[in-house]
Amino acid sequence: MTPCQYAATASAVVLSVVLSSGVAPPARGETPGVPPRKPVVTTTAPQATCDPATFRVILDVGHTAQVPGATSARGNHEYDFNLSLAKVIERDLLAAGFTRTVLLITSEPPRRGLFTRVVNATSLKGELFLAIHHDSVPNSFLEKWEFDGQERTYCDRFSGHSIFIANGNGARNASLSFARMLGLELKARGLQYTPHYTQAFRGHRRRPLIDAEAGVYRYDQLVVLKNTRMPAVLLEAGSIINRAEEFALMTPERQSTISAAVTEAVKAFCATRPPRSSGQIARQPLPSHAATRPANPHAKATQQRSPLTPR
Repeated sequence: MTPCQYAATASAVVLSVVLSSGVAPPARGETPGVPPRKPVVTTTAPQATCDPATFRVILDVGHTAQVPGATSARGNHEYDFNLSLAKVIERDLLAAGFTRTVLLITSEPPRRGLFTRVVNATSLKGELFLAIHHDSVPNSFLEKWEFDGQERTYCDRFSGHSIFIANGNGARNASLSFARMLGLELKARGLQYTPHYTQAFRGHRRRPLIDAEAGVYRYDQLVVLKNTRMPAVLLEAGSIINRAEEFALMTPERQSTISAAVTEAVKAFCATRPPRSSGQIARQPLPSHAATRPANPHAKATQQRSPLTPR
């Protein structure tokens, strides 16, 4: 018997013994005497998806035409900056499919007007509240200069945007989530937040920085943030008392950059929220005691003429 015939005969004998014992031979890759491993079943959690048509963003234009907020280095009113930027954001959200977007314009002065904003926003049953503002500095930091033949005040020491949430908001974690998304989108576009709210000179206006990467601060006293019954964030889009930044904030390029960041953050935030079917969305009557402009999905998006003109 040749060596090959001998090996084949031995293998046949071993196989015969195994089969007669009723024990199956181990599968390839298994060790005899060790129980085979159970197959691993992997499951992927269903990804949340965003349906822009069912997601309402409420854009709150900060201040009023009668009480216009801060005055810029060139004598422009903060309210004009707020309205101009909010209209650009509204246009871009419309173009992205967020057809239930509402531009909220309030006529009542503070302090009553703050609660009017909350009531109107709550009645509109939005998924996200975003207040649009522009920043200044304490009066003690103002310096004088002449512009267009008039004496004006400015402060070029500080620049940049800031984002605020309030711990008292019932959707505090969701508010922080959107605020962080917005801050990172602004950062990705080369815009920097201002760190001066953490500094001692702010006194009682000093705010805790709760996300140093995205530039998110906590401002628990803000009525529109703590009392609004939905995730709520306030954006100070930049410092209009800084001469260079004021000029930039007037331009369509800067407004479009900020708006693009807001739109992308809204898309990302929408994708994390529980979807709502169209049947769950009732048509909400618009409050009669404040000027609100719901977005018209059938209207052509038009470039809004800004009252601000760079000079």
